[in-house]
Amino acid sequence: MQRLNPKYIRIAIITLVSLLVLLIIGGFVAWSKREVLLRNAIAKARAKAKKDYNLDVQLTDPHFTGLTTVAFTSITVVPENRDSLLRITKFEIGVKLFPLLFGKVKLAEVNMETGNLNLTNIKGVKNFDFLFRKKKDTTTVHKKTDLADIADNLINQVLYKIPDNLEMKSFRVSYTDDSSKVTVATTASIKDGRLSSNIKVNNSDTIWHFAGTMHPSDKNIDISLFSDKGKITLPFVEKRFHAHVSFDTITTRLNKVENSGGETRIFSTLSARNLVVNHKALAANDIVVPNGSIDANIFVGSNFVSLDSSSVIYMKKLTAHPYLKYTLNPVKIYEMKVNTGWVNAQDMFDSFPGGTFESLQGIHVAGKLNYKMNFYLDTANPKDVQFDSRLDKDGFKVVKYGVTDFGKLNGDFIYTPYEKGKPMPPRIISNANPYYTPLEEIAPDLRNAVMTAEDPTFYKNNGFVEEAFRKSLATDYMEKKFKRGGSTISMQLVKNAFLSRQKTLARKMEEILIVWMIESNRIMTKNRMLEVYFNIIEWGRNVYGIGEASRYYFGKTPAELTLGESIYLASIVPKPKSGLYAFLPDGSLNPRLSYYFNVIGNLMEGHGLTVHRDSSNYGLFTVRLKESLRRQLNPADTGNITRIFKQGDDDDENDMPVTQVTPPPAPEPEKKPNFFQRLFGGGKKKDSTKNEEPKVDTAGKTKKQIRQEKRELKKQEKERQKELKERGLL
Repeated sequence: MQRLNPKYIRIAIITLVSLLVLLIIGGFVAWSKREVLLRNAIAKARAKAKKDYNLDVQLTDPHFTGLTTVAFTSITVVPENRDSLLRITKFEIGVKLFPLLFGKVKLAEVNMETGNLNLTNIKGVKNFDFLFRKKKDTTTVHKKTDLADIADNLINQVLYKIPDNLEMKSFRVSYTDDSSKVTVATTASIKDGRLSSNIKVNNSDTIWHFAGTMHPSDKNIDISLFSDKGKITLPFVEKRFHAHVSFDTITTRLNKVENSGGETRIFSTLSARNLVVNHKALAANDIVVPNGSIDANIFVGSNFVSLDSSSVIYMKKLTAHPYLKYTLNPVKIYEMKVNTGWVNAQDMFDSFPGGTFESLQGIHVAGKLNYKMNFYLDTANPKDVQFDSRLDKDGFKVVKYGVTDFGKLNGDFIYTPYEKGKPMPPRIISNANPYYTPLEEIAPDLRNAVMTAEDPTFYKNNGFVEEAFRKSLATDYMEKKFKRGGSTISMQLVKNAFLSRQKTLARKMEEILIVWMIESNRIMTKNRMLEVYFNIIEWGRNVYGIGEASRYYFGKTPAELTLGESIYLASIVPKPKSGLYAFLPDGSLNPRLSYYFNVIGNLMEGHGLTVHRDSSNYGLFTVRLKESLRRQLNPADTGNITRIFKQGDDDDENDMPVTQVTPPPAPEPEKKPNFFQRLFGGGKKKDSTKNEEPKVDTAGKTKKQIRQEKRELKKQEKERQKELKERGLL
């Protein structure tokens, strides 16, 4: 073995000793100057807070109590011309030395005696609005935002600011606005990675607790929020979103964080026990989840945020794989997928949250089911939105009905309609009812007109028209409101026969599932479904069933209805209580309905459902309201014909159909050319399409009615094709 040269050994020793001496000298200088350095750093921070955010920051008696520990007697933060924001007494903070050598501030310990964070929003003036103020810097070159880097930096900053040891004796947070005040008083400690805390909300007797494991350096956090008695409710959520949310325990766990390949991947788990949610848009009653959790794997790329398909939702006996993705640029793209895989059908039905699918409670089924859903919306091309939702079955069958027998519609039954949650007089749906009308005794024109307007493919579809849903999604997105529906006759029947009229997400999902069960298991024939539909839907105020409707409006039986009367009755199905507004005081229909009559009539003719093109707008001008009802008409109401087609929020609608026809707005008076236009010919250009005067039936009409009808007919030829395409009728 070759010995080291003593000369090299001496050189190494001298070098190490020199470095050690330099470190000692540097440390001594830093130690002796650290108070000065601290005061300089604080002065710079205060100046920056004042300049950038108009904050008056006061730090009383800053001093070192250890090598890397700084203490303050008090800290106050007051925004300019605002209420005091923060006040802390006896604050002590220490950082880890090793990360500090690499320029990273990692908190080692925090001790606080008393703290008060006061958030106010009085008459629109906030004392925390500086948080949302963008800093102006004209010298900065704007770079493309990388969401992955932002997420990684944010996670590290948050984790680095969680101390290894914490002792917070009292910290009070309050939020005050013009109508309410919420206060949260907290004590907390972290020792050897164990978190414990006591939280009081609004000085109540109930104490909340945050408890669990905190190892921020290892990116491993597992904490739970629970109460010592009763449930935890979130008053801010109720005030802000009008939703009641409560639970026994919420647990969140951060399992792992990775950053590679331009992606930040966050692996976490969130679970809840006895979660209760109540919001009028979700369900009529409390939605109760006894035990539910999600393994949420969140992937953040340079321009997207996603919930990866490796995530898993657990709900009682059911598991499902969700996928959500939001792409920010170059255009916004929304994606959503759900896949349950093949599961026992009974397990799926047993796993529905309480307060939902109430008509399916107690049902026994057999076989297997597999649910898949796919949604894709490119905001640059919303008309090309993709939507596919299907429930595949393998040996599925209903063994025993629960609280609701969906086969009851095959025989005689009692139907009780509801108005604003109150039951109306019941109707017996059988031959014992003098108004009950078998399908073959309903005028073919009425059957065809209603199917054309509500569900043209009724006899061909399986209860759903996915293309209608797809077009509805595109239209609703482009219009930024719920304008177009996609309810088939099967869906309207199920809603009227089995469900409430409350417009909630849970009711809509229940409606879809029941329709799937009836159609896929052939619980009812199409003819029977259509017959029951005609005999139970609403056609006016306290007018239910076509037998009552035909006699109410025209004094006829359903078999005697003409083509014009049939198209009129089809027009009021979506908004039945507005039916009388379509009539003029003399009992004739408002000429503005001619557009609707032509659309429906042309479609019927195109499918061979009428004998020939009607020269009088498919019977529009032959329709006459029953004499006794004309006395109820208010001439001022006849201008409200558009209300027949408007899909509002009332609960008196039968439902929004697969196809919709909206009449054009009332025609504006024709403007006469002024003197210079007449002199120099600068008026409106002549339209060759206007050379041919439209022919109208003038019998029994005033001159004003004739002029209105002619103007409508001129506009129809130009608007018809465009309107039909937009509404999905072509």
